Amino acid sequence: MQFQDWLRSLRFTGGDGKSEMDNLKTLLPSLPTSFSLSSLSLSPSSIIGLGALASLTTYWLVTRPRPTQPPCDLQAQSIPVQGDQSCRRSALLTDDNLLEFYYEDTKTVYDMFQRGLQIAGNGPCLGFRNPGEPYQWISYTEVAERAQVLGSGLLAKGCKPNPQQFVGIFAQNRPEWVIAELACYTFSMALVPLYDTLGLEAMVHILNLAEISMVICDKEDKAESLLKHKEKGVTPALSCLVLFNPFSAALLERGRKCGVEILQLSQIMVRNIPKGAMITHGNIASNTSSVIKILEGYFVIHQEDVSISYLPLAHMFERMIQVSMFCHGARVGFYQGDISLLMDDIKTLKPTFFPVVPRLLNRIYDKIVGSVTSPLRRALLHYAVRRKQAELSSGVVRNNSVWDRLIFNKIQASLGGNLRFILTASAPISPTVLSFLRATLGCLIFEGYGQTECTAGCTFSMPGDWSAGHVGAPLPCAMVKLTDIPDMNYYAKNGEGEICIRGHSVFRGYLKDEERTGETLDADGWLHTGDVGQWLPNGTLRIVDRKKHIFKLSQGEYIAPEKIENVYTRCVPVLQVFVHGDSLQSYLIGVVVPDPEVFVDWAKERGIVGSYEELCQNPDVKKAVLEDMTAVGKEAGLKSFEQVKDLYLHPDMFSVSNGLLTPTLKSRRVDLRRVFSEQIARMYRKSSV
Repeated sequence: MQFQDWLRSLRFTGGDGKSEMDNLKTLLPSLPTSFSLSSLSLSPSSIIGLGALASLTTYWLVTRPRPTQPPCDLQAQSIPVQGDQSCRRSALLTDDNLLEFYYEDTKTVYDMFQRGLQIAGNGPCLGFRNPGEPYQWISYTEVAERAQVLGSGLLAKGCKPNPQQFVGIFAQNRPEWVIAELACYTFSMALVPLYDTLGLEAMVHILNLAEISMVICDKEDKAESLLKHKEKGVTPALSCLVLFNPFSAALLERGRKCGVEILQLSQIMVRNIPKGAMITHGNIASNTSSVIKILEGYFVIHQEDVSISYLPLAHMFERMIQVSMFCHGARVGFYQGDISLLMDDIKTLKPTFFPVVPRLLNRIYDKIVGSVTSPLRRALLHYAVRRKQAELSSGVVRNNSVWDRLIFNKIQASLGGNLRFILTASAPISPTVLSFLRATLGCLIFEGYGQTECTAGCTFSMPGDWSAGHVGAPLPCAMVKLTDIPDMNYYAKNGEGEICIRGHSVFRGYLKDEERTGETLDADGWLHTGDVGQWLPNGTLRIVDRKKHIFKLSQGEYIAPEKIENVYTRCVPVLQVFVHGDSLQSYLIGVVVPDPEVFVDWAKERGIVGSYEELCQNPDVKKAVLEDMTAVGKEAGLKSFEQVKDLYLHPDMFSVSNGLLTPTLKSRRVDLRRVFSEQIARMYRKSSV
């Protein structure tokens, strides 16, 4: 490079149109307009000082953080399809032909793993750990060999090597889960994930719908629950269970009596829901390829990268993360199976890639904010966040600023200290939380939107766009359009309506269920998501709420409960909240689970003392919580009819184990209404007296 070109490369224009050199001049004392070097007589020490200043200035110009260039115009992130403003595609595409594959040799999940195997070979692939111990790793080569052997064992037990052969898996995240999945793909079989929260009826429905004869389990208790179904005669096809863990002789005998063969995994390895969404390898390949395309030239997964696996593998979000890692020869480390130990697993694994759901990010945000008690520290934290957010707005993402070293390094260390990339999905996240964490964690945080029926994702936030309050633009594999919902006053001409998706990532339909397939996929191949969206001026999509969750109050006002719940979770004493309304009632009520980490101290600050359980029953505490929620709701712009008028404080968390949350930590609204039906009725009765 010529010297003049190098000098020009040191200059770039900031957001105000000035070059950095112009901005630098403002930092120096003003000089007379008649100033010239010839008019100055400098002492040797002054010359040395000026030389030092010039050296420091040059060093700063060379080493300053540089903004990365986004892959498209951030004010036009999606493009109307054939002039239809309600239907849009990714601006990264050159025409209306959607992206199907990124790498020509990766058109199936099997191909993607083979690509990673070629890159990594004997490098680490799947990680696991025992309590208090470091992670142990299984290499790509060993994973491929185990999958080959397990697949051969499945064939030996009567499974057929074709896509109509369904093999069930009923287990927590662990390396054997992925090996079993790859074993099925190696021999063209289909894997059907099962999980506890499906419930008895749904579990039986899936086993019979797919005519599953073999299920792979992790523990004896899961095998026992499957044997119960067989003993009742409701799952006649079930004939073989394969367990990861050792099991008792009693289980073996119980299986023999009802005609089910029970095997240890080593014996066979010889040398979301009553709907069964049919996802193809092409669906997965196009979805993964689209994310790679969006991040092209901006973020690349390296062989040294590692992801933490704790989100359910029975859902496509976690599966897509792992496929992306395997395609590049990277590593996946599994948590110990106990969510309460997740932070310890993260500190030990030190992941660079972290898939999350908004509830977890909300908890991280609350812990950070709640740990800062003094006004001075709180002011310093918010000032540091504003400074980092200013850098983000100019395109600079880093974790080595003075604010990172002074304030944020402990926060980053609590998540392992190596994070490069966070992806949040499954539900909208508060713009306040997202902007705050982008500043404090010092890594790329992207937000996506989708569902199982479109193979996890259909929109993704664009690199370089660090604004919040939207879920990005359409992925290159899909078109997204909005359709009218007249009875809710949403019209596509106004840029609002039900979100519909069409493209290579859309599923084929529900297994053996033409009626539900017809309700979800229309004649033109559009997937109707049931979500309500809004196009923003820059071509990104904002999620308003779930169409099926929206209800009407007696006075005719429509309510989007999840939007209200997202606002209320910003209240300091609130950990979880369920907002309920009824078309026969004119107002909302709520069920609140207080945050056990802060609730007692929060009440004490208001002069109320007691245990966590006692405070939940105290009417003065309930009144204070309701006032706090109302104030936060008003600040967030909730209308009067969107505010809850009464609430019940519940001392036990909503969880997957008690059936009140889905495996992706979304509220099970029907079950919540059923469990709290008595409290709901009492609140409405009390107010009507």
